[in-house]
Amino acid sequence: MDFDNVQDIHSDKDSENIKRLAVDVKGGSYDIHIGAGLLHTPEDYIPYKLEGRTVFVLSDRNVSGLYGDMVTASIEAQGATVYQLLVDGGEKSKSFSDFERLSNEMLAKKVTRDSVLIALGGGVVGDLGGFLASTIVRGISYIQMPTTLLAHVDSSVGGKTAINTQYGKNLVGTFYQPDSVIIDVDVLSTLPPREYMAGVAEVLKYGLIVDLEFFEYLETHASDIAKQDPYICEQMIYQSCAAKAAIVSMDEKETSGQRILLNLGHTFGHALELIAGYNGDVLHGEAVAVGMLMALDVSCKLGNVSEGDVARVRELYANIGLPQTLDDLGLAFSDVETMVARIYELMLGDKKATRHGIKFVILSKIGQAVVNADLEEEFIKDTLRYFIQQ
Repeated sequence: MDFDNVQDIHSDKDSENIKRLAVDVKGGSYDIHIGAGLLHTPEDYIPYKLEGRTVFVLSDRNVSGLYGDMVTASIEAQGATVYQLLVDGGEKSKSFSDFERLSNEMLAKKVTRDSVLIALGGGVVGDLGGFLASTIVRGISYIQMPTTLLAHVDSSVGGKTAINTQYGKNLVGTFYQPDSVIIDVDVLSTLPPREYMAGVAEVLKYGLIVDLEFFEYLETHASDIAKQDPYICEQMIYQSCAAKAAIVSMDEKETSGQRILLNLGHTFGHALELIAGYNGDVLHGEAVAVGMLMALDVSCKLGNVSEGDVARVRELYANIGLPQTLDDLGLAFSDVETMVARIYELMLGDKKATRHGIKFVILSKIGQAVVNADLEEEFIKDTLRYFIQQ
């Protein structure tokens, strides 16, 4: 598949200089809106009238304190009845218990098929909110209003919804497309530095898997990315969303082999998150950052990329400030072989695993990813040993 022009697919600007991208899928086409100050008037980017509807605004308690009242007031001014739904911050809120509690809260407030759910928050809120919307009364409309860089460029786009289980991350979920994605770049000013960097890892992923030119752009602007330059941030978000919109439009439900490429580093990263315990010590983007280097190590051992390519990627990590080792994540293991076996066991439970083994996303070169389902167990374990012993 040719991704050379992926950054230009479905792109234009409206009269207010708000960037827009279209996601065209069978599950429901919608626009991604990117610009400054969008959360002040979110109704301008919702493709239907809200008057008379019941609207549920799901958020974590931190984000709600920053933006919840503002969004609620704007929606209420359109003649809607609005209820706020709250969860704690962090991956532990993507749980069966929170899903049950929130479902009951919505049912108690007389949710109907024409109700709307707004997911106002990071990836946890977006994934949980989408899953709620897809299941409550067999499906209601929902809007993504992501408030982290990682959610801007990844989880808010594409319609994947999920909750976590004791067996792994995102193992219970649905494909359910939002009606609109509203990305207010101003929210990055309130984002903690670690959360910002966790999002940068997902930005870098697009350069690695589909767009060498974008990777080179990130290399050129590494210092600006580290300093969170507003203009560069907006460009990163736009290019990342354009790449994901193009891939999702070709492969909505990960059936044709394109969308799986978005999982570069995630098979390793999800296992690391589970080992860490979803307690906030290791963020999703941090685990994926190290997971992508693990995938790069596999790619190098296969001869797909050179040691020079590995050094080039690691240099970009260093210039931006991304974690590169398990020690950077605060993970230290004394019994190497026991931990290698444990991580590999968790990887076997990954969503991409089949009865034939794990489907790994690796690089054929910088800017092009492929899927390999034929890697020997010891081959993967050698990479795990290398990183555990670093």
